[in-house]
Amino acid sequence: MKTYIDLFAGAGGMSLGFEMANFKNIFAIEYDKEIAQTYARNFPKNKLIIKDIQKFTNQEIIECIDGIDVDVIVGGPPCQGFSLAGRIGRSFIEDDRNYLFKEFLRVVKVVKPKIFIIENVARMLSHNKGETMKEIISRFTKLGYSVQYKILQASDYGVPQKRRRIFIVGTTEGSFNYPLPNQKIVTVKEAIGDLPFLKSGNVSDIPNHIAMKHTEQMLTKMSYIKNGGNRSQIPEEIRPKTGDIRKYIRYSSEKPSVTVTGDMRKIFHYEQNRALTARELARLQTFPDTFIFEGKSISIQQQIGNAVPPLLSYAIAKKVKESLREVILNGPTVS
Repeated sequence: MKTYIDLFAGAGGMSLGFEMANFKNIFAIEYDKEIAQTYARNFPKNKLIIKDIQKFTNQEIIECIDGIDVDVIVGGPPCQGFSLAGRIGRSFIEDDRNYLFKEFLRVVKVVKPKIFIIENVARMLSHNKGETMKEIISRFTKLGYSVQYKILQASDYGVPQKRRRIFIVGTTEGSFNYPLPNQKIVTVKEAIGDLPFLKSGNVSDIPNHIAMKHTEQMLTKMSYIKNGGNRSQIPEEIRPKTGDIRKYIRYSSEKPSVTVTGDMRKIFHYEQNRALTARELARLQTFPDTFIFEGKSISIQQQIGNAVPPLLSYAIAKKVKESLREVILNGPTVS
């Protein structure tokens, strides 16, 4: 069985995809204790390290591996240096705001997996006029990896959601081919249309992992919105004075959704006057209904919105397995 390590594991979207492809987890690391509860509940057999990766020493990494040959390291290191101005020309990896990317590089250097996979926002490709991507490739090339990258659209892989992300893949031997798009696009209605119809936000009879309660104020605001409407239609007495500038929008039922993020309270159900429940958001991310999210509602939304869609991860994992199989069949490269 092929092995993987998940850095910045979050709720476990990347892990789930790789385990669907029959990879065995060596360890996963997540620093947020509340998010880690979700991972631990859904992956009880995996070794979960709840720790700041900066404090996870090289020796601890070696002890966790315990002599096992690691096939792949996956992860989406959060990077804060994309949107802030004034740093053009500076090294991306040496920028203090991107220290977690540097930690990913460190773990790869220590573990020396056959393949690594980095998932990140699509704008990484154009950041700093392309110099950031050149630097990333250069750093991993010096470690002996052949590096390629591609922006994938999640809706091309069975995910009922428009979500563009870049996947950077490094290999030491053999080749890697990105998954081809599916023929069929999954719509919002196909993804969530069978879930319970909620009346007035009363979800007391629905299991907690399926539904999320909505406040009366939220429901009242929603009742004023028509298709294509915005916050200007909400009466002044219940309209927030600040911090509510995003338009309220309603999903089309016949298309994939817009990108699921960590704050989806202002996104309407395509048919009902309410925000989407946590389970509906999870469906749009392709988490199965058996996957339970732990924590407060805002944390759960963030966990779902920040995750890699498991079906997209699964598509990547299958191609990783093909790449590893190719190396075994052809043998190591002789220089």
